Amino acid sequence: MNHSAEAFPSVAIILVNWKSFDVTSDCLESLKQLKYPNYQVIVIDNGSQDGSVEKFRTHHPHIVLLPSETNLGFAGGNNIGLRYAQAQPFDYAIMLNNDTFVEPDFLTLLIDYMETHPEVGAIQPRIHFNDNRNLLWNGGAYFNPWTGFTYTDGENQLPKKRHLQLKEIDWISGCAFLVRTHMLDRTGLLNEDFFMYSEDVDLSFRIRKLRYQLIYHPASVIYHIAGVSNKSATRGKEGYVNHMVHYYNQRNRLWIIKKYTPWYCWPSVIICNFFYILLVLGYFAARGRFKKLNAMCRAVKDGLLH
Repeated sequence: MNHSAEAFPSVAIILVNWKSFDVTSDCLESLKQLKYPNYQVIVIDNGSQDGSVEKFRTHHPHIVLLPSETNLGFAGGNNIGLRYAQAQPFDYAIMLNNDTFVEPDFLTLLIDYMETHPEVGAIQPRIHFNDNRNLLWNGGAYFNPWTGFTYTDGENQLPKKRHLQLKEIDWISGCAFLVRTHMLDRTGLLNEDFFMYSEDVDLSFRIRKLRYQLIYHPASVIYHIAGVSNKSATRGKEGYVNHMVHYYNQRNRLWIIKKYTPWYCWPSVIICNFFYILLVLGYFAARGRFKKLNAMCRAVKDGLLH
């Protein structure tokens, strides 16, 4: 920070921590290298109860620390930070995954673009894997209304020409979601019913409904570890991924489909998803992963009925 920082738009950088102090601490060290002069880091501890709060106070006194007594999920945790950003008020807020590392100019590039393009509501950087920084994690995010599937372009690939071009996209990843704070007064915050997964898609679609653009900025780059909070280090009978990941992923995907599928796409969406769900259930049954099988069945029921 320097004495002329106030000449720049203010940015709240929001990180949610859940039982991963060391990972979040590495991200905070990375953020100290930012060239952008007017930002504040806000860490929400999502009911970790593992000493994380005390460690943040000791090792990172420069942050704003907002502890939650319970785990409110990705959506609820980020909403604590977004409400703080609205109340201050900050000009911009960026939800940033706690398992990321950033290039020093990543924030400057995003803010410069937003400041010169008032038609843009939210923006994301190009995101690479951290363990192999040549490979993309997210080169733009899209939604296929004919199948009901959201997807990211370029995952696990070397960047191609299209990944290096600034472009409009369908939705912005919650891994690095920068939004005009005043816009949240109109869209509302993340839907906390989602808990985790697809809440970024839902908020993106609400921003687009206000006729604002969503932009992917390839010159702004960050690196993502990916899967810190939902993968086991060792493979068990149920595999690496926690069965609740499948529950929230599937249930929330069905909620997005119900809310945003155009009427003329319904026949193809129903056919695609019937066979997709059948295949996943068959796979879990064949592998004897009955926790995941049960989680998927509950997800389908809750996704369709609620």
